[in-house]
This record gives sequence, structure tokens and C-alpha cells, in this order.
Amino acid sequence: MPAAPARTSGPAHPSATAPSAADRSGKRLAGVLTMVGSGLSNQTGAAIGSLAFPVLGPVGVVALRQYVAAIVLMAVGRPRLRTFTRRQWWPVLLLALVFATMNLSLYSAIDRIGLGLAVTLEFLGPLGIALAAARRSLDACFGLIAAAGVVILMRPQPSTDYLGMGLGLLAAVCWASYILLNRTVGRRIPGVQGSAAAAGVSALLFLPVGIVLAVEHPPTAGAAAYALAAGVLSSAVPYLADLLALRRVPARTFGLFMSANPVLAAVVGWLVLGQHLGWTELAAIAAIVAANTLSVLTSRT
Repeated sequence: MPAAPARTSGPAHPSATAPSAADRSGKRLAGVLTMVGSGLSNQTGAAIGSLAFPVLGPVGVVALRQYVAAIVLMAVGRPRLRTFTRRQWWPVLLLALVFATMNLSLYSAIDRIGLGLAVTLEFLGPLGIALAAARRSLDACFGLIAAAGVVILMRPQPSTDYLGMGLGLLAAVCWASYILLNRTVGRRIPGVQGSAAAAGVSALLFLPVGIVLAVEHPPTAGAAAYALAAGVLSSAVPYLADLLALRRVPARTFGLFMSANPVLAAVVGWLVLGQHLGWTELAAIAAIVAANTLSVLTSRT
């Protein structure tokens, strides 16, 4: 019969049962730095990808980005496609269609109205999801602030590109749909197998596009490098970085940092592409970012 474990006199040392404050602070700081890197990587990738537009166009850049995303997600998720049921396949197929449309509309909007404005309009998708789920009168005020920012961005002007604005709003609708479909896929398929399968199907949708472009308009080495860099920086790096960040920071903090993406897009567009925004556009971006920030800070969950 094994001997009983010896009893210790007095309470156990706190560091033996729970991480110290310094450890928690270190993890939080690492998570914040990871989120900053993820946001900068995402927007820098979109900016670099736009440099290939003159040769490949938005469709060609998106096609290569989809291929990279599929390779990364399929390698990480390793979906067992043969085990999927019909009930699991239909949201995966819808997610693939939304994923492809979201990226195509966003990059087409970037081509017409610039990185900062396109990302700001796309950001209305998750913001709309958050505000629609709220039940407070205060959130209605935040919605009005965001709506005011949209009105400022889309105010009639001789130089207003309404098609570009519409593509940005289409990207917003797709992002909102992407969030809702991902929730459904996550409930029906374990792990990230569903998202990986959707990325693979989305890449297959763009396969004919890639073949036609390669035959009729062979890409230059520089354009192909820009598009592949966009795929890595805007798909692979943010996906893996976000997984790491969510292990180190609360979901509330992660959601709050999402508000910085339109600001990062405006800064990267200015530094990398030389896209200058006027004070009116900057004020509109600030209004939309403020609406989401205040909503997150005042929410209970």
C-alpha cells in the first residue's frame, strides 16, 4: 500500500497556484503587441497587394490571396472533408462564397477609393453586428455616431466614387455575414475545420480566374511577389497572430483593438501608397471608430 503524501504546514506559496501579477502583465503586453502586429500586417498586406493592381487587377490579387489563405488554413485546420454531412456542408459553401465576395469587393473598393476609406466602410459590418445585438438606448446613440460618419464619407461631391463606396459597403455586408456564418460553422464542425474547408472551396472558385490571367496576362515577377506578399501578410500572419492574441488577452480587449483597423489602414495608405485623406474624411473615420470603441467600453460582456 503506497504511503500517504506528507502534509505541509501552512498555505502553499501563491506563485505555485496562480500566475504572478508580473506574469499576467507580461502575457497581456505580449497579446497587445501581437494584436498591433496583426493589424499592421493586415493593412500593409492590403497596401502591398494594391501595387499589383496595374498588372493583375483586384481580381488577380484576390485570387492569389485566396490561394495563400487556403494553403495556410488547410494546413492548420486539416479538415476531414469526407466526414462532413449535408447539414455541415451548406454553411461551409455559403461561407466560401461570402469569403470570396468579401475580399473581391474590398480590394475593388481599395482600387477606387483608397485603403483607409475602403477598410472604414468594411468595418461597418462587425460594428453593425455588435450594435444590432445590443438592447440599450446608449447603443442607439453609438449607431447614430457611426451613421453620421458614413454620411460624411458618402456626401455628394464631384469626385465622389459611389461605385467604390458601394463596394466598400458590400464588403461590410459580407463581413457581417462572414461572422454569422462562422458562428454556425463553428457550432456544427469541430475546431477550425469548417473555416479551412471554406477557404479551400473559395480558392477553387478563383482557380479558373487564375488560369485565365496566367494565360492571357502573364504576371510579372514583381506583381506576383506583391500579390503573394498580400496573401501572407493579410491572411496567414493575421490568422495565426489572432489565435495567439486571444490566448493572452480577453475577448473584450481584442474587440476593442479591432477599432484601430480603420486608423491603421489610413496610416498605412498614407505611408505606403501616398493616399492622403482630408480632415473631413479623417473626422468620419474617427466617428466610426469612436462609436465602436464606446460600445465596447460600455458593454457588460
